[in-house]
Amino acid sequence: MSQTATLAATPHDGLFGAARNKAMFAVAMSVLLSVLDYAIVNVALPSIAHDIHTTDSAAIWVVNAYQLASVISLLPLAAMGDRVGHARMCRIGLMLFVVASVLCAMSKTLPELAAARGLQGFGGACIMSVNAALVRFIYPAKILGRGIALNGMVVAAGVALGPTVAAGVLSVTNWPWLFLINLPLGGAALYFAVTALPKTPTNGGRFDFISAFLLAISFGSLIIGGDSFAHASSLTFSFSLLAVGAVSLVVLVQRQLGRPDPLLPVDLLAKLGFTTAFLTGFFGFVASNFFIISMPFNMMNVLGRSAVATGLLMTPWPVAIMAVGPLVGRLTDRYPASLVTTFGLSLTAFGFLLLRLMPPNPSDFDIAWRIAVAGAGFGFFQPPNNKAMITTAPLHRTGSASGMISVARLLGQTVGGMLVALTLGLVAHGGTNACLAFGSITGFFAAAVSASRLLTSSKIPAKD
Repeated sequence: MSQTATLAATPHDGLFGAARNKAMFAVAMSVLLSVLDYAIVNVALPSIAHDIHTTDSAAIWVVNAYQLASVISLLPLAAMGDRVGHARMCRIGLMLFVVASVLCAMSKTLPELAAARGLQGFGGACIMSVNAALVRFIYPAKILGRGIALNGMVVAAGVALGPTVAAGVLSVTNWPWLFLINLPLGGAALYFAVTALPKTPTNGGRFDFISAFLLAISFGSLIIGGDSFAHASSLTFSFSLLAVGAVSLVVLVQRQLGRPDPLLPVDLLAKLGFTTAFLTGFFGFVASNFFIISMPFNMMNVLGRSAVATGLLMTPWPVAIMAVGPLVGRLTDRYPASLVTTFGLSLTAFGFLLLRLMPPNPSDFDIAWRIAVAGAGFGFFQPPNNKAMITTAPLHRTGSASGMISVARLLGQTVGGMLVALTLGLVAHGGTNACLAFGSITGFFAAAVSASRLLTSSKIPAKD
């Protein structure tokens, strides 16, 4: 029997008791560190731009460098995790993240800070590429949905806490401390990652560096080219990058076909259930970014809310996600993703539609409860869909499936951001309302993609 086949047949039933709690705490701390740091920097961009003597538009690269490094490295790092072990990859990511945080705090110029943020994004990708894979080995199969739901709640908590933590830090000190607070958090996460994470099987195959290079070129070119087009930059530059990205992607796919453990998981994408879950996740995050990016502009520029009020009114989104988390975990373990995810996305899309149809002068309550409805739906969407992706893959391909969960999220957010920029640029008046309408349409489309799985499932599994 081959090594890969041996790994696929390896028995696995998770951890129990204190061992499971400590291991999950290590994963949660690692994920929270990565998500929180990404969220808090957005609030500090004006202060950073002023202190390092750059323009507001150029300072966006403090965010872009992190996101671009994460997107282009997620799948290579997920493949590396299958080879060296998911726990080891998480520990490497934590160490890189802490070192990069120190470099960010010490940076005096935009190139220095952008480079440090790129390294930080690489460390974050090490963590996010294997977090779902680790959850699969921490939780027994029959309650895996609860672990995935808890993981989703941690991501939501990071998003919710980001602006609050940033505001608190900046009220008493300067922006470098946004990065220095990662030292004690990262140290605690690393301690538990070293002492509590389970050892996972490895496949020992050779790493495909050429494919990793092609993936970086294709994803990087497509993202930068698409962003340039959305912001009405040089069309020649934009289309040149898009062409380079498309050609590189075609060459990459051809190179991956027939390989037993491809870096770009064409073997997993050949499975209808996996591809449907991936597309559901992608379109779900496109829909969410139509709302997340445009709604603050709507509240401040159209509805006349202050920046503080806008931040508070956006809070029901992550709070609702966390509130439904325990229920979603149980439902995810009892019912198929085709039902729970479709319901969640439909509820999110309906919430966006309610926001689009608000009266001209809504009260704060009118805004907040509609956002809560959309957020609750989004909470129902993620865990079962993520579980569908992770369990469709063979055990020895768990790392690649975990990486694709993060790719669906990041690509969806990136494309959503591009479409918001394009919409606001093309629609002179009412652009934010148009974004809410497009978010609703995209959400219902994602629900339809999810519901297509009902055609291949004739019955609901019995309750435990």
